[in-house]
Amino acid sequence: MMTEQLLLDAHLTQLSRALPGYRDAARRLSRWGTQLARTLAGGGRLLAAGNGGSAAEAQHLTAELVGKLRDDRTPLSAIALTAETSSLTAIGNDYGFDEMFARQVRAHGRPGDILLLMSTSGRSENLLTAAEAGRHTGMTCWAFTGPAPNPLADVCAEVLAVPSSEPQVVQELHLVSTHLLCSYVDQALPRLRPTGPGPRLASHDGPAPPPWRNGRAPAEARPLLTLAPGEEAPS
Repeated sequence: MMTEQLLLDAHLTQLSRALPGYRDAARRLSRWGTQLARTLAGGGRLLAAGNGGSAAEAQHLTAELVGKLRDDRTPLSAIALTAETSSLTAIGNDYGFDEMFARQVRAHGRPGDILLLMSTSGRSENLLTAAEAGRHTGMTCWAFTGPAPNPLADVCAEVLAVPSSEPQVVQELHLVSTHLLCSYVDQALPRLRPTGPGPRLASHDGPAPPPWRNGRAPAEARPLLTLAPGEEAPS
């Protein structure tokens, strides 16, 4: 059995061995970020999915876009297909596990949108089916995977393949990729102008609104209702 120090050293050694190859693979994230920013600023949408730990990574990605990574900006349209449990279980029950993401892609995806699929192995059948659904819908399909070649890399337009056989290292560098991708999106947004009707550019004019807990300034907050003894509240 490994000692605590040996376990730590072994894990960090595996991570450090993957970094040189990852650095080369991750260079595409700048271009992806610009393309994603252009899509979202023009009213498009990102869909993301994965299984297990990769499901959590997909939700992390969409949270950074709908919320924010660092500086405040207009929310961006991003949906994690792993998060809606009623749809997931209904689709899995009625159509099978392999369709749980693909059916959501056909429901929410539109031509020109982006689908990002995350998998350490690149072999998950439900992600392969989702990629095919995205292609038929007219979406651009990207993937975060482990070492290539793998089936998911083959069916997506582009892939960021982490060069490590250790799934934990792959997932850790997928998280780095998520943060970098969002950083590149935020960097690209100020250079863009809206391409569709309405104010779609994802940046605030002027200072960011104050972070009131209920979304309203105190003067706009709804006052509490005070009742006299024996008086009933209006329905």
